[in-house]
Amino acid sequence: MSILDAIIYGIIQGLTEFLPVSSSGHLALLPSLLTIKDPGVSFDLAMHIGTALAILCYFFKDICSLLMNAFLLLDLKSEMTVAKRRSFHMIIATFSTAVIALCLKDFAENYGRNNSFIAANLIVFGLLMWISDSFFKESSDEVLVREGSWKKALLIGFFQSFALFPGVSRSGITLTTARFLQISRNEASRFSFLLSLPLIIGGSILKAPEIIKGNEAFDLMSCGVGVIVSFVVGLLTIHYFLKFIQKIGLIPFSIYRLIIAAFVLMIL
Repeated sequence: MSILDAIIYGIIQGLTEFLPVSSSGHLALLPSLLTIKDPGVSFDLAMHIGTALAILCYFFKDICSLLMNAFLLLDLKSEMTVAKRRSFHMIIATFSTAVIALCLKDFAENYGRNNSFIAANLIVFGLLMWISDSFFKESSDEVLVREGSWKKALLIGFFQSFALFPGVSRSGITLTTARFLQISRNEASRFSFLLSLPLIIGGSILKAPEIIKGNEAFDLMSCGVGVIVSFVVGLLTIHYFLKFIQKIGLIPFSIYRLIIAAFVLMIL
C-alpha cells in the first residue's frame, strides 16, 4: 500500500467513523475502488485507533468523569447520582455489545466483507434510520440518566454489536436505536461516540495476537500515516457533526447510504 492510499484510508475512516454511513463498509470497499489488495481487518482496526484517539481528546473530561464514577459504583451503599447512573449505563451497553460481538466476530470476518452484503446492510439500516428519525419524537431532556433507563442502554449496546458487519455502521445503528427510543439526536450522538471506545479497545486486544504472529500483512509506515490522518480528520468530524446533527437530522445520511448501495450494486 502506498502512502497516498494510506492517507485516503485515514480520511475515509476519520469522516465515516462518526457519520452514520458505515466506516467499515467504506474501508472494505476501498480496495475495489483503489484497485489494491485488501489490507485486511487488522489495518482497518488500526484506522479505528486513530478515531479512538480523537474521541479521547475531544471528550477527555467526560471520559475522566465516567471512569471516576465507574469506580464509585463499587460502593453499593452510596447514593446513585446522575453521574454514577451515566457510567452504569455505559458499562451495561458495553457489556451487551461485547457478549453479542464475541458470538458474531468470526462470521462477520469471514463473510461480512462481500460487496453485495455490504450494499444490503447499507440499504436496510439506512431505511431504518430514516424511519427512526422521521416518526419518533425527541425527548426534551436526557433519557439515559433517568432511573430505570438501563434497559435502553442495554438495547443500544445490543444493536451496536451488529456493526461488526460492514455496511451496518456503528454510529448509525446506535443513533437509530436511540431515536427509536425517543432519545434526542444530541444525547444519542454523545453516547454513541463514547460507547465506541470500549469496542475499539476490545477489538484491538483481541486482534493483537494475530498482528504479533504476522497472520496478516501489516505495513507499519502506511499504518502510522493512516492513523494520524484518521485522528485529525476524526477530531474535525466530531466537532462539526455535534454542531449540525440537530439541524440536518439523519435523513440526509440515509439518502447517502442508498446512493452508495446503488453504486456498489451497479458498478463494483
